Order: sequence, then structure tokens, then C-alpha cells
Amino acid sequence: MYTTFYNLREEPFRLTSDPRFFHLAEPHAAALATLVEAVMRRKGFVLMTGPIGTGKTTVVHTALQILTERAATNHPISSAFILNPTLSREEFLEMLLSEFEIPCTSASKPARLAALQRMLLETQRKGGTSLLLVDEAHLLTPELLEEIRLLSNADTYQEKLLQIVLCGQPELLALLRKPELRALRQRVASSCSLRPLSLPEVRAYIAERLHSAGFRGTASPFPTHVLEEIVRLTEGVPRLVNLLCDACLTIGCKARRPVIDRVIVEEAASELGLNQTLIEPEIQLKGAASSNGNGGKEVAGDAVIGSALDLLIHAMKKRRALAPEVNEARPDMSIKEQVAVAVTAAHEKDPGGDKVIESAVDVLVQAMKLRRTSTMEL
Repeated sequence: MYTTFYNLREEPFRLTSDPRFFHLAEPHAAALATLVEAVMRRKGFVLMTGPIGTGKTTVVHTALQILTERAATNHPISSAFILNPTLSREEFLEMLLSEFEIPCTSASKPARLAALQRMLLETQRKGGTSLLLVDEAHLLTPELLEEIRLLSNADTYQEKLLQIVLCGQPELLALLRKPELRALRQRVASSCSLRPLSLPEVRAYIAERLHSAGFRGTASPFPTHVLEEIVRLTEGVPRLVNLLCDACLTIGCKARRPVIDRVIVEEAASELGLNQTLIEPEIQLKGAASSNGNGGKEVAGDAVIGSALDLLIHAMKKRRALAPEVNEARPDMSIKEQVAVAVTAAHEKDPGGDKVIESAVDVLVQAMKLRRTSTMEL
């Protein structure tokens, strides 16, 4: 274990989606803002795509925690998180009812759909939001995507009752271009995409991870020339950066080297087979949340959105640190259950944080809305 040697409280580069380690690089900030705004404004369908390892699941988990934190006051949220969508239509509906915790003794589809509709209406009546998150959505069959589209028909005259987030690899976009999915494609209200990180973004990413893990040294174990080598070997893919940095610290600890050098990086890369890894080409961030080409109004909007996101992440990390033992104590719990338990524990220890999070979300949603309006006027 290298944590003691490098003066760390815990391992900084775990391949988990712990929001305490969430870092707001430009693509992740834009995607997070898009997801939170789309759900809070009940816009219906939202897509998030990106190459393998760029942090899609982490962004979704963070958005879920932010929305759950806000729900601790008077904005209840009912969520279903589908991690493995390789299901039949019947299995998908069954899992949906289970995730939403909807009691239904009947196995008939009409009865299950009626139970789901009642839950959606009841949540909306209470001023809450019903959210369906589907990870690995590029694995969905066209038939199941059509089933999800039909579920989205549940609405009132004012708003959509079910908010749906589809998160997957770029193949999801190609799938949606199929003629038979034209109706679903027309329902997409917002979309965003992630990309690999640049050298400055990797430097900030590693520094933030180390800091979140307890590192308080004046000099990073990863000097600039080593960071350049890490970016070259990983092409800025966060998951590969995590793997390589973790391996470097492990080797560095065994060699009693407080500062990582190129020899250690090359040894770690060789162990991981990164010299032979083919990384997917960089995908540029798209959508309203990623462009700065529309003049001063949008630049100003970016500043407000960035400040709101920074405040949200700071508040979330502070409260998440109040209950860090949740994941370790109950590894059998689902992601949704872990988030709920952590939020409840943090709320009891820091009730004042509720207002901070609620205000930050409100500012974020309003800024996104205003920027979109100003963009349409140009």
C-alpha cells in the first residue's frame, strides 16, 4: 500500500465513480451542467456520449448525487438507474419497477405500465421529479429504445413526467440515426459529449485527485515531464490516466522514490500494456454547454455556470466527506442506495448545506436557460 509513503489518506486513482473525486475539466463541467439543467427543467430526453473511459458514468453519478442532495429539501426525486441494458422489453419493465420501488403483483404489461403511470403522476403531484438513467445505452436494441420512447409519452399538458438520460459510447449516436428511430431522435431535447483531456487538464485532474485523497505536499509526485509522458501514453483518457498513475505510485513506493520519473512510467505502462493500446480518436465537445463562439453574453453565462458548478461540487464533496464509510461498509448496496444513504447522513450532520446546494442548482438552471435564450437570439 503506497498511501503512507506518499502521505495520502486513501488511494487517489481508484476506478470508481466516487463523486468526492469528481474533477470539473471543461468537458465534464459542460456535461454535468447539461444533465442537471435538463432534468430540473423536465425537458424529457437527454443524451451523453463519449469514448470509453472518458468519465461518462462519473458525470451521471455526480448529477444523481446533486439532484438527490437538492431533493433533501422540498424537491423529491424518484430515480431508476439501469446499469446493464441488455434486457428484453419485459425484463426492462420489470427492472424499471424494481428500481422505482413500485409494488405490482401482476406480471401483465398493462398492469405494470398502469402502476408506473400512477407513480409518475404522484411524484409530479408532490412537486418531485422522476428520473430514468440508462448507462451503456449504446447496447440498447432498437426495439428497447422504441419501448423507452413510448415510456416518454407519459406527460401532462405542462411537462414531461419522466426524465430520461441515455449515457453511452459514440455508437449510440449512430444507432439513433437509424430510420426506425427517427421518432426517438426528434425527442432529444439536450445532448453533450465527453472527450479525452488535454495536458493542462490532466495536470489539474491529477492534482485534484491527489488533493481529494489527502495529499498536502508542496511538490506533486508527478513532475511536468512525467505528466507529458502520461498524456502521451494515455492520450488523456481519464480511466487510463487513473490506471497508469496508480501503477506508477505502486512501483514508486516499492522503489522508495517520492518523485515519479520516466523509467517508472515506462515500467508501469509496460505492465498495463499501454504501449500497445489503441485509443479512440478525440471527440470534440458539442452542444450549447460547450461553445464560446457566440460573443460576450455566452462568455458571461459560462462564468456564472462555472461558479455555480464549482459551488455545487465543493458543497457536495464537503458533505460526501461526512459519510465516507458508506461505500466500504455496504458494498452490496446499489449506487442509488449508496447515494441516498450518504445524502441522509450528510444532511443530518450538515443541514445548512441543503440551502447552499439548492441555491447553486437554481442559479445553474437559470444561467443555462438564459444562455440558451441569448444564443437563439443571435
